[in-house]
Amino acid sequence: MITFQFTVRPDQGAPHGFDMGDMVVTGDFGTVDSAGHVPDQGMMIYLSVVQLLDDLREFLAGDARVLSYIGSDTSFNLVVRRNKEGMSVAGKNGVIARTTAPELTSTVLHAAEDLGRSLPPEDSVRFDWENAITDFRLLVPDANLTTGRRESKPGTPRHISISRHHGTRVARRGSGS
Repeated sequence: MITFQFTVRPDQGAPHGFDMGDMVVTGDFGTVDSAGHVPDQGMMIYLSVVQLLDDLREFLAGDARVLSYIGSDTSFNLVVRRNKEGMSVAGKNGVIARTTAPELTSTVLHAAEDLGRSLPPEDSVRFDWENAITDFRLLVPDANLTTGRRESKPGTPRHISISRHHGTRVARRGSGS
């Protein structure tokens, strides 16, 4: 079991795509939460969710074994790993959930759709938001993801770390374990 919750922090005025917010991810083995840390791990929540959707989509469609996700304007991070049993999701203190690709995509999509209802239609982030949601929805019914794993080919990268700097995606691939 795994759940994702994305929230906008209060008292920021009218909703907009650069609102600060938090992620809470809960599984059978624990919870990771961006709220209540020093230094603060809050993030630009709409941009961070767009990034999470894009990063997970790329990870699940590819052959990488590990996804290291860091939100936008934060040090909050999640690590998703493929393994023989499916997938694991971890925070800095260890694994919080063991799950499958269909369960992971479904729970992330539903949490993102819930958050997206508060993003104004005229907001400058709306275009990226809608594209990320539309592209991510394609993963949910994909029969190839039902096992939560892919077979690696010799010489195929096994680790992907994606970060964004000033709107540019930077992917580093390696042979991690």
